[in-house]
Amino acid sequence: MLDYVGLIPLFPAIGFAINLFLGRRMSRRAVGFIACAAIGLSFLVSLLVFSALLKLPAAGRSVEKIIYPWILSGEFQANIGFLADPLSLVMMLVVSGVSFIIHVYSVGYMHDDPDFPRYFTYLNLFVFFMLILVAANNFLLLFVGWEGVGLCSYFLIGFWYEKKSASDAGKKAFIVNRIGDFGFLLAIFLIFVTFGTIDFTRVFAAAPGKLEVGSTVGTLITLLLFMGATGKSAQIPLFTWLPDAMEGPTPVSALIHAATMVTAGVYMVARCNALFILAPASLLVVAVIGAATAIFAASIGLAQNDIKRVLAYSTISQLGYMFLACGVGAFTAGIFHLMTHAFFKALLFLGAGSVMHSMAGELDMRKMGALKPHMPRTYWTFLIATLAIAGIFPFAGFFSKDDILWKALTQGGLAFWLIGAVAAFMTAVYMFRAVFMTFHGSSRVDPHVAHHLHESPGMMTVPLMILAFLSVVGGFIGFPIVEGWNKFNEFLAPVFVQGAPAEAAHHAVSFEVAMMLVSMAIAGLGILLAYKMYVKDPRLPDQMAQRYPVPYSLIAHKYWVDEIYDWVFVGPLIRFSVFLWKIIDDVLVDGAVNGVAAVARGGSEVFKRLQTGNLQGYALSILVGVVFLVGYLLVNSK
Repeated sequence: MLDYVGLIPLFPAIGFAINLFLGRRMSRRAVGFIACAAIGLSFLVSLLVFSALLKLPAAGRSVEKIIYPWILSGEFQANIGFLADPLSLVMMLVVSGVSFIIHVYSVGYMHDDPDFPRYFTYLNLFVFFMLILVAANNFLLLFVGWEGVGLCSYFLIGFWYEKKSASDAGKKAFIVNRIGDFGFLLAIFLIFVTFGTIDFTRVFAAAPGKLEVGSTVGTLITLLLFMGATGKSAQIPLFTWLPDAMEGPTPVSALIHAATMVTAGVYMVARCNALFILAPASLLVVAVIGAATAIFAASIGLAQNDIKRVLAYSTISQLGYMFLACGVGAFTAGIFHLMTHAFFKALLFLGAGSVMHSMAGELDMRKMGALKPHMPRTYWTFLIATLAIAGIFPFAGFFSKDDILWKALTQGGLAFWLIGAVAAFMTAVYMFRAVFMTFHGSSRVDPHVAHHLHESPGMMTVPLMILAFLSVVGGFIGFPIVEGWNKFNEFLAPVFVQGAPAEAAHHAVSFEVAMMLVSMAIAGLGILLAYKMYVKDPRLPDQMAQRYPVPYSLIAHKYWVDEIYDWVFVGPLIRFSVFLWKIIDDVLVDGAVNGVAAVARGGSEVFKRLQTGNLQGYALSILVGVVFLVGYLLVNSK
């Protein structure tokens, strides 16, 4: 069954092709069925490959399948080949499984959209490229998937291209990611120059012999790789595209944030753990950027009123947690949080989509309130996801987030744990703020919308319930403390065995339990604060904003990062472009070309006067010429 790993990305490609060429001629039911079936088959094959992999001994759970040689040029060789190992299988299961649920939800959410076939064409293509990315056995094929998801994000974020804000957001995502991708591409060049190959297994096996710990080349390679990751996974300083990505349809937001694009950077860093372990300075950069992004984005989420933007900044913050884990050497913890985050973040976005579906597209939480009686299934599933992301036991997020905080403390130090704990407190506050403002309190719904409030159809709520179930039980696969219960760590261990960091010093179980209780208490305090401010005393937020105008304005305006970027980078680039256009192009280039044309035109005006059409004049000219020629010959003959 392992030989069929190539079918996993093939099915979405087939679905894409069918809907691309025939989608406009088929019914919506057929388009939706083909799109969903394609992803469903990928998930089914992923399960079968996963089952076959489990039958192998732990040390042998890495199988490559070469489809055909792709590029052969001198010493350079790149294959279309796929790698089936624990890390790639976890990613393929998450990508195909969560994407399938989002596809099913999309059938109900997008049922009235006139571009229904185009939407599912893009969606299948998006999943195809993400599966190529996580299944690839070499850096170049991974980069193809990497660029493909960037292209599809441009298509889907700007799906409603008639809106300027949507088309601008699509362009912003595409351009910002090009900055990070440039670094990633340089890293691939440097990897080939250093190792003579771009195949994962050969590069990682040769790394300890080729690179010394802390070497300049190893540090440069890993920093360039991480530069690519900061773009795709929206970390400081390349995070600004992700909040604007909310302009796309809500299921697209769920797909980008939970199962595809933004997880690519975390996966790539974890995949390259053998290189990062040899570059301690790069690991420190990864941890610092991850921790800074986690707390920075969480603070912005405290004051956002657009429900999807709250979730967007939440994603940026949670990705920071994942990079923090990777930076302290806890790669398994980072991937574990990636998996659980896929469940509850997809649920949060689809829940937000259900609210928007009921409220005619409204996003402002200040215009919501008291929706719980009208949308009970949406409310309870959204609440489960919120408890999971806040890190409340026994929901999935508790296990993965606690794992990261524990590794940050024992392998990174108190400072990293403290930043993570403060970010966790903020997460509980802003997420329960969203719950209370949306579903509790008094209704602030527009009267014209209020009488249309209703629960979403089963096509949308059943996916919510499936994701809610996963958000409850998904964390138990990584149950901590009890020896032998953390099956997730055991399964992924062979991937990180090469160059794995030294295990943290052994700590008493009582200490680990105490830290779990502390982290959950921190989340509980955040929930209580949100309840006090948005349910018990709703006037308190406005009073605090008036009492502390500077901090409130700072986070409400997102630290003016977009404005600073516009002033420092965008504005000068636009002015430089105008200079190139009006001075270099219009004056110099066009001036030179037009000048040559003017000289030719002026010369022709002079010489055309010689063409009089008078035969006597031509004869006289010939005679004068002959006289001058004869005179010249006579003079020179002497």
